[in-house]
Amino acid sequence: MAEKEQVAPIRDHPSNYEGDISTHPQRNHQRKFINSCVCLLVFLLLLAIVIIVLIFTIFRVKEPIIRMNSVQVTKLELANNMSLIADVSVKNPNFASFRYSNTTTTLYYHGIMVGEARGPSGHAKARGTITMNVTVELITKHIISSPNLSADLGSRLLTMSSFSSVPGQVKILKLFKKHVVVKMNCTMSFNITTQGIQELDCKSKVKL
Repeated sequence: MAEKEQVAPIRDHPSNYEGDISTHPQRNHQRKFINSCVCLLVFLLLLAIVIIVLIFTIFRVKEPIIRMNSVQVTKLELANNMSLIADVSVKNPNFASFRYSNTTTTLYYHGIMVGEARGPSGHAKARGTITMNVTVELITKHIISSPNLSADLGSRLLTMSSFSSVPGQVKILKLFKKHVVVKMNCTMSFNITTQGIQELDCKSKVKL
């Protein structure tokens, strides 16, 4: 009998296994790299959103609010010196303190300066209010020399105007500084009979 032909078994080439095994670490490395990049992008996006929110909320400098609460006349005698005490408050709506330098208050009688006062420097705490008492000594000779005095004496009212300026700055986290100037113009009428303020109208303006 003829010998049966022996068929050699087909063997996989060893290089195929080696190629598959060698590509697995590369794929894992690529996946880890892609995942790391995605995580980094998500982190940067969240960080940008947080910074934008802080800029438009906490880091945003809001306008301080200045008010003339009251004006008290201590002496109302044209023959002698006159003086008045103005109660002024500054409200700080920011999340950082508002530090201001020397304040200035000037009093006018029909456009003529008749008194000026300067206040000390200070600061208003974050979201707090500071109150200042400003005493102004009036120069009566400037009032007496005004041609409008006779008409005001007839009406028993002395109409005056004042200008106050509070320059300062808001510092956030000791990194960001914003210079602020708070200004206020007031018109007031002094009643000669009652020696008190009859009318008081103020308008404020803030320069950032």
